[in-house]
Amino acid sequence: MATRIRRRAHSFGVAVAGALLLGLAGCSPTTLSIDAGAPLEEGGYTGPPVTIEYWNGFTGGDGPYMRAMVDEFNATHENITVKSNTLGWTDFYQRIVAAVHAGQGPDVAAMQLDNLPTQAARSVIVPMEDAIEQMGFTAQDFPQTLVEATEFDGHVWGVPLDSHTIASYANTDQLTAAGVTAQATTGQDFGSQLTALQTVGVPEPFWMPNQWPAHLMFLSLLWQNGGEPYSADGLTATYNSPEGVAALTWMVDQVTQGVSPTNVAKDSQYLAFKNSQNSVTWDGIWQINDLKTTAPTLNWSLAPLPTVFGRPAAWANSHQLVMLSQRSPDPDSQQASKEFIKWMVEHSSEWAAAGMIPAYNEARNGPEFTSMPQSALAAEVENFHYMPSIPGIGDVNQQTLELAVSEAVLGRKTPQAALDEQAARADSILASNAEKFATDQG
Repeated sequence: MATRIRRRAHSFGVAVAGALLLGLAGCSPTTLSIDAGAPLEEGGYTGPPVTIEYWNGFTGGDGPYMRAMVDEFNATHENITVKSNTLGWTDFYQRIVAAVHAGQGPDVAAMQLDNLPTQAARSVIVPMEDAIEQMGFTAQDFPQTLVEATEFDGHVWGVPLDSHTIASYANTDQLTAAGVTAQATTGQDFGSQLTALQTVGVPEPFWMPNQWPAHLMFLSLLWQNGGEPYSADGLTATYNSPEGVAALTWMVDQVTQGVSPTNVAKDSQYLAFKNSQNSVTWDGIWQINDLKTTAPTLNWSLAPLPTVFGRPAAWANSHQLVMLSQRSPDPDSQQASKEFIKWMVEHSSEWAAAGMIPAYNEARNGPEFTSMPQSALAAEVENFHYMPSIPGIGDVNQQTLELAVSEAVLGRKTPQAALDEQAARADSILASNAEKFATDQG
């Protein structure tokens, strides 16, 4: 029996229109569509030829893989043509909000999971729980933690295409020289391995950045330590908890104990890894294809982050396929959009070649994915942690949490002082956002 993706038994009983009355000031969400249209026809879209617009932000090395999938879909669907518009993520959200509220938005888009609550509050996207059921997907088709993360204000706003996380890359030649046969799984073993690497001539084997992806490392360690970055109601920053202070202190210790040089600039730790200047680096799995291309002679392995604290955990995000609000919805376009989303999810093992982990269990467990380096992380998908569903949370992180991590790693403030100062600023921004987005659920 099909089960809609949900985490609360009553969540989908809430009226869809209620969630969409959260629009931007000055906008009238009642003039926009509030659902994904009529049920998908049995056997897929069988209507007249239709062209749908698909926007995404895949301008980097992942772009060719997405274009190939769209081309394949078009070649295998005579009555549906998908027209792609690829924008840089920096401009993507601003432009799509403007387009939707001007009545010129696309039919489908790929969005990052942590941006869905913001776009839902802005009336840009429509609830997807009915569409998901029509596509034949159930909650059991995806990791439970990701299922829960797609919900905001009682509705599901996207269909998961992938998960992408940070992981541990290691120079296997240097590990072998140090007598290490596999990457560490615990914090204690990790420390021992770093000491062994120093002994064989790698003086600073683990560089600690003070910018990206330092905050992703901090969040991972915070979750490992049982902490949370924000309160459940989205009104209070809690990353300055004792668990957060311990997590950031561990990061600072890598510098003060000489495992890492000081003042490691953004991406310097990754460039050093490619040049064999360090032995281990924590970075996103999106670097896999870059390593293959730009460091073809480097021997490396990929593994989950070691469990430094009490439980395994790693920061993750997800690309989600969404349908956009429309001023004059076209039933054929809505049907075709659902057919396109369904096909993309079912073929997401092809997308995995871009350095992603398929969200769809069947694709993740298939032979095509299990031959890829990131399949080493597949068993950890339920340990991936996603940002809480709070509108505007990305800006809060950037303006406060990232700055706190940087200040502490650079030695300008103690971890406690850095986190306390920025948590206070975050509380002010969260309060302002709650008012702006009218989503105070307290």
